[in-house]
Amino acid sequence: MANHNQEERRSRFGYGSTYRKGDAKEEGRSEIKTVLGGQVWMVKPDKSACASNPCIWMQAGLVGFKDCNNFYDCTTCRFDLGMSKKVEKGNQISWQDAMRKRQDMNRICRHSLTGRIEKRSCAYDYQCSKCDFDQFFEDVWTTKNKTVPDEVQHVKGFDVPVGYYFHDGHTWARIESGGYIRIGLDDFSLKLLGKADALDLPLMGKELDQGISGWGLKRRENMADVLSPVNGVIVEVNSQVRGKPELANLEPYGDGWLFMVRSPDIKETVKKLMDDSASPGWMSDEVVKLEKMVEEVAGPLAADGGYFNEDIYGNLPGLDWKNLVRTFLKT
Repeated sequence: MANHNQEERRSRFGYGSTYRKGDAKEEGRSEIKTVLGGQVWMVKPDKSACASNPCIWMQAGLVGFKDCNNFYDCTTCRFDLGMSKKVEKGNQISWQDAMRKRQDMNRICRHSLTGRIEKRSCAYDYQCSKCDFDQFFEDVWTTKNKTVPDEVQHVKGFDVPVGYYFHDGHTWARIESGGYIRIGLDDFSLKLLGKADALDLPLMGKELDQGISGWGLKRRENMADVLSPVNGVIVEVNSQVRGKPELANLEPYGDGWLFMVRSPDIKETVKKLMDDSASPGWMSDEVVKLEKMVEEVAGPLAADGGYFNEDIYGNLPGLDWKNLVRTFLKT
């Protein structure tokens, strides 16, 4: 399944480009400069290639190949700010005016333009601030719509999704459209501690500090504080999980998300988290720690390694709750 998903993403992103050697000082309008093996290469996507997250200025036909690198949060995007300044000086047409010049059927919503929803016509002449749907999409649909990983890696029986960031206290963060950050507990922590009797989730409007206790998990007489993976203000809480904590265990990276956060500086806050290149190795090390703890109370594990089942704490009474929480949740 993972390999199939990788191939789908390759074909969708338009792999297959022309390239040539360049130098550090060279700039190309229609080419992308990259470095591989110490050599600068100038890469030009083929005509059949498409951006994975197309910039709205590119989709309006005003710039060449341009991928959005700011999670569609145009209000904090440096590129968007630079283009807007050119528009103010009369040196550049706005993407809105470019779209207004198109025929009626091709005047599609900016969210359709960037591939986030199916084709939908713009009914407000690209005055997004006056559009009820735009407000709904940004403030309601994006925050409430569940996350589904495109690809999941399996590390010794624990799921580690691609495209998610991880905090070493076993929480995850995923950047959503518009710059929101979705937060949850990872598969490891939920299998380790088992189904909670209650999740003590914060209320909307609460400010979270990265690396500081932000919410809690309760199981019988045991409590566990959980560190927040990011800075920001909570804008949405998953009411379903608040009422049915077991949803977090059933689908930790989907319906089991906990809340959405708006962060003042997304790129800065995720710098302190683990991405796809680091999270699998970290998870493997965490499993080794757990195996040693289990062997101390249950004896040697199977020679083939094997995988842990659900509710590790509940099935091994000899494990100490406080020690598990201190070791893995860092609280």
